Amino acid sequence: MARIKLTKTELKAQTDALKRFCRFLPMLQLKKQQLQGEIAQIAAKAEAVAAAERKRRDELSSWIGLFATSPRLLEDLVEVKSVKTGVSNIAGVTIPVFDSIETQTAEIDAWDTPAWIDDAAVSIRDILSLKAEREVFEEQRRLVTRELQLTSQRVNLFEKVKIPECKEAIRLIKIAIGDEQTAAVTRGKIAKSRTPESTTDGGDAQ
Repeated sequence: MARIKLTKTELKAQTDALKRFCRFLPMLQLKKQQLQGEIAQIAAKAEAVAAAERKRRDELSSWIGLFATSPRLLEDLVEVKSVKTGVSNIAGVTIPVFDSIETQTAEIDAWDTPAWIDDAAVSIRDILSLKAEREVFEEQRRLVTRELQLTSQRVNLFEKVKIPECKEAIRLIKIAIGDEQTAAVTRGKIAKSRTPESTTDGGDAQ
């Protein structure tokens, strides 16, 4: 703890600081709980999207054998041009929100490819969309987790450092002020005891 002045002015400053820390701490604790809850929700949503993505990939696996003669065709069939997102706010944290993706399908010779190539393209677009949505959820989780870490640090700072320091400073200052008041009273009594109780009235006797 930094050196403090053992004065009434410092006592007021420390008392005001303690009140301020005690007022902010519950708000920080509430924010911490909110962030923890949001992270749990984001994780659940991300896992649901990941499960849907895995399911679509499993369904697409039935097409793989059909592309044995041209494996690059399936890989290059659909390309993501852009991912469209919006923004939202969670407990003071600005996060991206998935909207949609813009894709481009490779030009295919309809006479040289089977009819089910269109169904494969739809499946791939679905997978790419789910992947992009999952990645947005992962970014949400990263941002909210970072804010949770910062908030937790502030909670710990207030709980374990600032509030205990203020309380200790107030205790020391009150002791010092009490000792000073006691000393002042003692000095006053000593001074009074040394003062003559009465003085001689009038001038010199005639």
